[in-house]
Amino acid sequence: MSLEFEISTDVARLDIDLIHGFLSSSYWARGRRRAVVERAIQNSLCFGVYRDRRQVAFARVVTDRAVFAYLMDVFVIPEYRGRGISKTLLQTILDHPDLQNLRLFLLVTRDAHGLYEKFGFRPLAQPDQVMEIRDPDSDSRAQ
Repeated sequence: MSLEFEISTDVARLDIDLIHGFLSSSYWARGRRRAVVERAIQNSLCFGVYRDRRQVAFARVVTDRAVFAYLMDVFVIPEYRGRGISKTLLQTILDHPDLQNLRLFLLVTRDAHGLYEKFGFRPLAQPDQVMEIRDPDSDSRAQ
C-alpha cells in the first residue's frame, strides 16, 4: 500500500454512512440497523483507511486489551480492492499496542481464510470448547 493511504483509529473520522451502507448489505451483517452499527463502533477499537480524506476500508476489534480480541466487520470498498489495503490494515491491527500479548484473537470468515492465514490465524484448536448463543435477527431488532 502506498503513502497515498492513511490508517487511523480516530472514531471521529469514520464515515458512518459508508460503514453502515457496506455492512447492511454484506453477507455477515445484512440488514444491520444504523443504530447497531453506531453502538458497535462506540464500543470497539476501530480502524479506518483513508485516501484523500475519503474512507475506503474499515475494521473493528472488540477487545478487553488484556487477554482477548475479536476482529470483525473488515472490508475494503470494491474500487480499492487489489491494492494491498487489506494486508496493510491487518498488519496495522496486529501491531497496535493495545492488541499485544493477547491470549486469544478470534475472527469469523466465510471466504477470506487465505488472507487471514498469512497473518497467523488458524482454525480453532479446540472447537469442542467453543460455544455460542446465536440470534440471527438481532441486527434488525436491536435498538
